[in-house]
Amino acid sequence: MKLTINGETREFADGLTISGLVEALGLNPKKVAVERNLEVVPKSLHPETVLADGDRIEIVQFVGGG
Repeated sequence: MKLTINGETREFADGLTISGLVEALGLNPKKVAVERNLEVVPKSLHPETVLADGDRIEIVQFVGGG
């Protein structure tokens, strides 16, 4: 399936969840916020939210600093 992630179209296997996507991208799930089709998805729903062909995903990574 094709997903648009932060403006870039990429191919992934069907049945991928948000948690699976975050893992596939090598991101720390504790430090990201995910929006699917203009709606923020709560972290508690990441493991059960299955993505569909054509979904538009925005991922924001939190970075600490001083």
